[in-house]
Amino acid sequence: MIDPFILILFAVFVGAFGACIGSFLNVCIYRIPRNESIVSPGSHCPHCNRAIPWYLNIPILTWVLLRGRCRYCRGPITPRYLLVELLTAVLFLGILFQQEGFPHLLHMQRMHDWHLVPVYFVFTAGLILGTFVDFEFMEIPDSVTIGGTVAGLIFSVLLPALHGTTIWYRSLLTAMLAAALGAGLLWLVGWLGEKAFKKEAMGFGDVKLMAAVGAFLGVKAVLFTIIGGAFFGSIVGVALIATRRARLQGQIPFGPYLSLAALIWVYWGPILWQGYIHLLGK
Repeated sequence: MIDPFILILFAVFVGAFGACIGSFLNVCIYRIPRNESIVSPGSHCPHCNRAIPWYLNIPILTWVLLRGRCRYCRGPITPRYLLVELLTAVLFLGILFQQEGFPHLLHMQRMHDWHLVPVYFVFTAGLILGTFVDFEFMEIPDSVTIGGTVAGLIFSVLLPALHGTTIWYRSLLTAMLAAALGAGLLWLVGWLGEKAFKKEAMGFGDVKLMAAVGAFLGVKAVLFTIIGGAFFGSIVGVALIATRRARLQGQIPFGPYLSLAALIWVYWGPILWQGYIHLLGK
């Protein structure tokens, strides 16, 4: 068991790191759909365009202290900035606490290889970016979908443990198969929906997102993510229609619910899968 003081230091560092990555994701969420550079210019107020110095750009803390307003023009800064930074910090901490030596919180799946931590950080960050862009613009950036698929294939070669093996080409073949299965299954669902409802039922961004999920997480995760995404999406869709906040014919982004299901797989998926197999065997 790791010394408790070391555990606390790790947790503080990872939480702060996650918040900083969340701050960068906020830049990407705002700029990528608008085809703006994520590098230049530096952080600035969207209302008065004043540059934001580093001491007024501290993740989480600055937004809270300034009460969600620009220091100069007092223009409102969307709570999404705070939400993304907090969410990224919490999800990164969840990945950290899956490691051996850390408390077994919330019955999460154990991760026995420390090298996988940065891989899951990258995967989680991509899902957060895609989710918030999809909610606002009804599309998922190719940097998340195509870029995520390529990254998953590369990681599968560099870290075969990502797919439960020590042999790189087996890991790569698994990633390629899962990516093709994820994209193919969701494309088939969309095609059948289009035939049934006589309108587009699935955005191609969702199809490409499932390829990325497969490349990172494997075949079982693909099946879990599609079923789980449909479940969560149905619940939210019915709730919105029931409260008259959406029409039956209205578009509801599917990517965020696929992302939610994929994240659940990261933390609890193998445990849930084994529980399901156990129930089937009874």
